[in-house]
Amino acid sequence: MNGPNNKHSWAPKANMTPHETWRAVNEVVESNLDPMGMATPLLHAQLAWLSHPQELAEELSKVSSRLWALQWHSWARALGLPSPDMEKPHPDDTRFSDPVWTESATWDITKEWYLLFTHRIQDMLYNAPGVSSKDRRRAAFWWRKWLNAMAPTNFLLTNPVALAKAAETNGESLMRGMRIFLEDLKAGNIRMTNPSDFTVGKNLATTPGKVVFRNRLLEVIRYTPTTEQVHEVPLVIVTPWINKFYILDINAKKSMVRFLLDQGFQVFITSWKNPKEDMRDVGFDAYLTEGISAIVDCAREVTGSPKVNTIGYCIGGAALATWLAWANRKYAPEEMPVASTTFFTTLVDYHKPGDVEVFLDEGSFRWLSRDMKQKGYLDGKSMAGAFRLLRSNSLIWHYVVHGYLYGETPPPFDILYWNMDTTRMPAAMHEWYLREFYLNNNLIKKDALTVAGQPIDLGRVVQPVYSVAAEDDHIAPWRQTFRLCNYVAGPKRYVLSSSGHILGIVNPPVHPPKREYRVADAERHDTWETWQDKSERRAGSWWDDWMQWLKPKSGGMVSPRPPEGRYAPLCDAPGTYVVEA
Repeated sequence: MNGPNNKHSWAPKANMTPHETWRAVNEVVESNLDPMGMATPLLHAQLAWLSHPQELAEELSKVSSRLWALQWHSWARALGLPSPDMEKPHPDDTRFSDPVWTESATWDITKEWYLLFTHRIQDMLYNAPGVSSKDRRRAAFWWRKWLNAMAPTNFLLTNPVALAKAAETNGESLMRGMRIFLEDLKAGNIRMTNPSDFTVGKNLATTPGKVVFRNRLLEVIRYTPTTEQVHEVPLVIVTPWINKFYILDINAKKSMVRFLLDQGFQVFITSWKNPKEDMRDVGFDAYLTEGISAIVDCAREVTGSPKVNTIGYCIGGAALATWLAWANRKYAPEEMPVASTTFFTTLVDYHKPGDVEVFLDEGSFRWLSRDMKQKGYLDGKSMAGAFRLLRSNSLIWHYVVHGYLYGETPPPFDILYWNMDTTRMPAAMHEWYLREFYLNNNLIKKDALTVAGQPIDLGRVVQPVYSVAAEDDHIAPWRQTFRLCNYVAGPKRYVLSSSGHILGIVNPPVHPPKREYRVADAERHDTWETWQDKSERRAGSWWDDWMQWLKPKSGGMVSPRPPEGRYAPLCDAPGTYVVEA
């Protein structure tokens, strides 16, 4: 660690104050021994409780009373006496949903002791005195991951359902589980669905279209119109490059692309290149100039429309917001090529970015930066694993239990296949994005960023905005996505859909309605509370309200023009970039 060629070595310098020495030592420890910040917040929380003996005594007294009550409950159940459960699983915790966890005294006692310690430890971490709210959340998060891993449901001998299945099948369920485990081990992943059940271009991303433009960063797909007349102003969809574009064309019934075509729109979508080591130096500027600018210019020339309507999803939305600020400064108002814009689950204010915050601080950033510089990219599997860890019970341990212990093959699920179909991010681009957006939160600061030669000010975005968030989104929390309305200057309409980051967006109209949404116009001075007070709750899909907003901004109906010249078709949709490993 102190070798002369180790750029992370550290030795005390002359005249360093104790505070400076501690900070330097802490930086080295966090960067090398605890890069993801798992242990440090837990240590801080423990030291905080030890330095507040009165508060600790009060908390231990509460825990002690719960322990006594649970002891009485355990004795009652052991003697066959009725006793209501003291500790209830949280509403979204389905691990103990089988009746055996309540009906059997042995398993009920096991469950109750596990839940008691889990809930009490979590409460103490969240309430640690003298610790920052961020450290509390991080400490509770990492301890919760360990507690989830140690749940009795995850082990054969402490899972009564797994034991019963093994007995009923004469051990066949365990043999099947071993085969599933070995297949996952070979794949290097806990698979949520069988990859062989899906093929992009055959039963995923099947809407007809053509790739009409290709550069080093993206292919532009122009979909074949399904109506004789189309809206004059085309739709340009900027998808996130963290995943592949076909989530919006997942299958015929759930495809947003197909829905938009049937509504009479001309649709263009980004299919981003899956970068390798040779693209390590591609920066965020390129994603705007060679990506968003390229598809906007392509859509305008192919259709003959001077303007387009844009859509941005997740990080694609953040990039689109940046590009709109850039373009509104670059172009004169009459030359601005965008008529309106829609954002799906888009953060521009990263002050409270949700659960993903636990992975991002200076220490983890330095560690990620070193890893990306060595490889030339951030491996998409690493990011997918981090997102699965945010919901470890439902996205990791559920598949361990049902696959390895119950011997159940996961059913075909197209969205989960898409979730496993990961992409990489160029080192230079992703390092800049994490630093400037997440750590420094510079996107909301007027002219704090300069991108592609232009200072960025979201207040320059004067186009009408339709912003959609999802109620249960743990990647882009809806209260934080609402903050976009406080920074852009144009008229705004905000929608809060039920469900999460994906199903809140991939939400076609069905009868009877499965979901609901809230909707209302938003003013720049609104808070999420004031917007919620005036919003209207509606049953069904927000796609219907979106169409009422979007169609009047999309011009008259014209005959579609065939792509030709510079934008003559290169190949059929879904193209070549989307199938690159």
